[in-house]
Amino acid sequence: MKVLKIILESLIFAFNSVIVNRLRTILSLLGITIGIFAIISVFTVIDSLEINIRESLSSFGDDVIYVEKWPWGPEEGQTEYPWWKYLNRPVVKYEEYEMIKLKSQRASAICFFAFAQKTVKYKNNNIDNAQIWGTSQEFEDIREFELANGRFLTQFEFLSGRNMAVIGSTIAEKLFENKNPVGEQIKLGGHKVTVIGVTKKEGKNMFGGGSLDEVIIVPVYYLRTIIDIRSEQASPMIWVRAGNNVTNDELKNDLRRIIRSDRRLRPRAEDNFAMNEVSMITGPLAKVFKVINIAGLFIGIFSILVGGFGIANIMFVSVKERTNIIGIQKALGAKRYFILTQFLFESVILALSGGIIGLLLVFLLTLGMTAVLNNFIVSLTAGNIVLGLTVSALIGVISGFAPAYSAARMDPVTAINTTF
Repeated sequence: MKVLKIILESLIFAFNSVIVNRLRTILSLLGITIGIFAIISVFTVIDSLEINIRESLSSFGDDVIYVEKWPWGPEEGQTEYPWWKYLNRPVVKYEEYEMIKLKSQRASAICFFAFAQKTVKYKNNNIDNAQIWGTSQEFEDIREFELANGRFLTQFEFLSGRNMAVIGSTIAEKLFENKNPVGEQIKLGGHKVTVIGVTKKEGKNMFGGGSLDEVIIVPVYYLRTIIDIRSEQASPMIWVRAGNNVTNDELKNDLRRIIRSDRRLRPRAEDNFAMNEVSMITGPLAKVFKVINIAGLFIGIFSILVGGFGIANIMFVSVKERTNIIGIQKALGAKRYFILTQFLFESVILALSGGIIGLLLVFLLTLGMTAVLNNFIVSLTAGNIVLGLTVSALIGVISGFAPAYSAARMDPVTAINTTF
């Protein structure tokens, strides 16, 4: 109870001092406010950028390996991208997809994919260079999505190559406007296709790809009647999802064994295919974000140090102004720790107030950036809020300790007789 009473009295003294000296309080808050705003705004933008990138990549799947001709970046053990080596590689074949389905013991789902761009028409409406994805029946086992209307393709329709399609929400809006597309026929480069479903709107991601909104999904057996899926323009690839308790490395080793055997590569020959995964993008990005975070931390520390010196200076002035009061308190029996906590609380209150104002400014910044930037959400996370308040409190303790300690050590007789 005694400790609580001391804390309460210290808080009352601190609040009274802060309220009475308004101008001094505002000047003290300014430095901490700018410092917290600088460091937390940097962290917030970086964290939001990382979150948006990861969400954009989430549709690709963390446990999915993409077997194709071209790697997404420098392969393991390399720092450069030797494109001239990849140029002569063969493209992935449908037969290899069937071979992997037959021999792989580490995969839970395997899907073949090919790509085309065609003009899509419905009556007087048309879309140039629309994306057409030709896939095998395992597509929905690997790529997560929802349907807004209609149904997805059946296994029979995939295997028989029926001229049926599931279209994205943006395709549906542009071609059919307010009309229900299900059951209607569209033309893909002059070929008639019946629409049987519409995917739920996903929105654009930061990379401009991966979203199904502007995609038309058809059976790959049907797509090969329109284009040559063996050509590089079709970007053929095999999507492989790892089985339960199977790591990506284990899956890649399994795929490497099967494909190298099928392509009859010699033991010492390099792979003539790429096995891509999301970590090839997120890994280097994580290192970049780490460096930026460290740079932002140093910028913020210098800003906060300026605010900390400001609070320390103001607290020394406050101690000097209240020397007589300190002497009276000590003469009445106030202990050193009471005087110490009184000034420490005042310093911490100043620093926390500045930190809270800085966090409010960061919050307003996030609202403005989210409103201005399309498909990019900037949010102030709980972690950054806690960080801002913690840093503010620590600066308050560090900045106020020396003035508070000097006040606590004052001789009561000398303090009472001090005049200014």
